[in-house]
Amino acid sequence: MATPARTATAVVGAALLLGCVTGPAASTTGAPSPDERVLVFSKTAGYRHDSIPEGVAAVQELGATAGFAVDATEDAGAFTAANLQRYAAVVFLSTTGDVLDGAQQRAFEGYIRGGGGYVGVHAAADTEYDWAFYGGLVGAYFRSHPAVQPARVDVEDRGHPATAALPGVWNRTDEWYDYRSNPRARARILATLDESSYTGGAMNGDHPIAWCQTYQGGRAFYTGGGHTGESYAEPAFRQHLLGGIRWATGAAQADCRPETGYRPLFDGTRESLTDWKQAGPGSFTLGDDGTLTSTGGMGLLWYAGKSFGAYSLKLDWKTAGDDNSGVFVGFPPSDDPWSAVDNGYEIQIDATDVPEKTTGSVYGFRSADLDKRDRALNPPGEWNTYEIRVEGERVRIYLNGVKINDFTNTDPARSLRDGHIGLQNHGADDTVSFRDVRIKELPVKAG
Repeated sequence: MATPARTATAVVGAALLLGCVTGPAASTTGAPSPDERVLVFSKTAGYRHDSIPEGVAAVQELGATAGFAVDATEDAGAFTAANLQRYAAVVFLSTTGDVLDGAQQRAFEGYIRGGGGYVGVHAAADTEYDWAFYGGLVGAYFRSHPAVQPARVDVEDRGHPATAALPGVWNRTDEWYDYRSNPRARARILATLDESSYTGGAMNGDHPIAWCQTYQGGRAFYTGGGHTGESYAEPAFRQHLLGGIRWATGAAQADCRPETGYRPLFDGTRESLTDWKQAGPGSFTLGDDGTLTSTGGMGLLWYAGKSFGAYSLKLDWKTAGDDNSGVFVGFPPSDDPWSAVDNGYEIQIDATDVPEKTTGSVYGFRSADLDKRDRALNPPGEWNTYEIRVEGERVRIYLNGVKINDFTNTDPARSLRDGHIGLQNHGADDTVSFRDVRIKELPVKAG
């Protein structure tokens, strides 16, 4: 939020515009520096997928486009401490069986613990069943699969670069794995299978098919897709794979902590906007992709359905360029957007302002840790995820899973213990998009 002078004229609430304007697509050009490399490893000691050559070629083509070099090998001798340090991430592309010996396993463990990246594709989950470290890294082991067939993929998290450009419902054909365990408690689930949409699913209705996690110092992304050669020619699947690689290399940031117990406040549908009200000028447009994009201002779209005390609020946001907006918390109900400014707190979105008024700051009160913020922040055109965690008078702010601010209210005229939340539309020159606003109410602590 900037600080333009208030006018003497009354601020008139504008109606929410439910048009079909879609925000700008997530950028896919961000990449590691040109000297960074990715290793594709496709050794098999069990079933061998005919699609491996197409998969290797696809990663090489993605690297050429996104700006990272790709080496491909089936030689397990590449797994030495010295050689692995050359790579920003290692892709296990439909590996099967026991592919590394003890020394090679130890070298790879050291690589991951030192901050290395792992990408598992399809049969990577059918690999190294007797190596507990690998089982934790991939997230879940393969159990069985029905025949190749179309299915509905429900994208749970579109804040991750692997899923940011996907629709909420992704219909595609592949060989759909069942897993021996459900990784939901340990990893951030990005996409699940709708078992009613195909025959043979056996995970009792909660069927993760893509996920990410931080693991013992490293980053791990897995996708169950990629059985067929045709997969690697699909633009959406290639985008999915590229996003996973970019996150694993550290070229893009995302919140990969496990997430359970949240309920949607805005899920991309018109119906979920019923309890939201526009205060002041300007509005938001609802795009076909389920994204709210600001227009005009200075106004505030606030959730009038309920006030909240202790909670974790999560949402995804994206700027088009040097744009200004914010998320307000802890304010009383009002048709005047300035009431939120005067009585609540704004978690700022504007990476170019002074420290106490920049992205991640509690606007005008406390700067974010700028070093952590800068490392966690994705650039304009790419999605970021906020978690705003309010407990008592304390608010903690996480950007893409990294805590960047910790502020405690001491102003007797304000209180975070009970208030509303809102999304700011700052002005005519500011284009900021939001989606997947969700909340988990927390136990109220005494004192």
